[in-house]
Amino acid sequence: MRFLLDDGQREFARSLDALLTAADTPAVVRAWSAGDHGPGRALWGRLAEAGVFGLSVPEEHDGLGFLPLELAVAFTELGRHAVPGPLVETVAAAALLDGLGDRNTTWLPGIASGKTVATLRPPEDDSPYALDADMADLVLIVTGDTLRAAGSTGPVQPSADSARRLSRPTGGTVLAEGPQVRRAAAHAADVARLVTAALALGVGRTLLDRTVAHVRERHQFGRPVGSFQAIKHRLADVLISLEFTEPLVHAAALSLAAGDSGRDIAAAKAAAGDAVYLAARTALQCHGAIGYTDELDLSLWIRKARSLRTAWGTPSACRARVLTT
Repeated sequence: MRFLLDDGQREFARSLDALLTAADTPAVVRAWSAGDHGPGRALWGRLAEAGVFGLSVPEEHDGLGFLPLELAVAFTELGRHAVPGPLVETVAAAALLDGLGDRNTTWLPGIASGKTVATLRPPEDDSPYALDADMADLVLIVTGDTLRAAGSTGPVQPSADSARRLSRPTGGTVLAEGPQVRRAAAHAADVARLVTAALALGVGRTLLDRTVAHVRERHQFGRPVGSFQAIKHRLADVLISLEFTEPLVHAAALSLAAGDSGRDIAAAKAAAGDAVYLAARTALQCHGAIGYTDELDLSLWIRKARSLRTAWGTPSACRARVLTT
């Protein structure tokens, strides 16, 4: 089976690529890492105008409707450009709120317009931390059958990826209780896993592109490093891994749209985690010690690759879900 994007979806990806290329996202990432959210919030607004967050919000709440495949297309581009912020958590929060009925949908128009940045602590995760809770307008916490909006957050914790600013949300107001919270949270987690897989796919694509460009320019023994067979084999392995991952992500998006999602999404997330990890390791090996330096933009994608591999489901947890679903 072949999963081919239509003309509109390809044009959407090209328009996001052009927007993000002009935005100089490495500078935005570095500002975000330092706690300066101004450039990131400005970019967030432009992404909202392009319709990215509206893809997770129903039309009756000023969104474009829930469109998983278009979300996957958008998040692949966001990953290619290493856009910072609680992107995954915001669309997951939208899915969660939409699943709880009209009483909890007052934030959805703000999410669609980009005026409301939301974050959601992974309901299936034992970690007490939420991503970018220090700057989010809405911080959601699911505990069993209870949904709360956090009232405050603790200090930002050190992270391997400085652009992933983790803090502990506390207190807050109960928004909903009952079995519907658990069901809505499970759906939100599936949405988060899908778009995390798409982000990882995009990160892997950029790591491969930048590594190919580097080995063409770097010379050793009078020849481009990329002409050596060992380097070609490593890069070919990365390309194959990414090429196999892309249709899995698209298939998972179609399954989610059809309401039959768990196994396909888990498979896509596991494959994307392995592919982006292989891309990051290969990029480091081909760049040598320079790949570790903060000054090289490559490090922004390498650090993101490591976190995306385990965010919203480790590879082992996703494989277990594939086997037991």
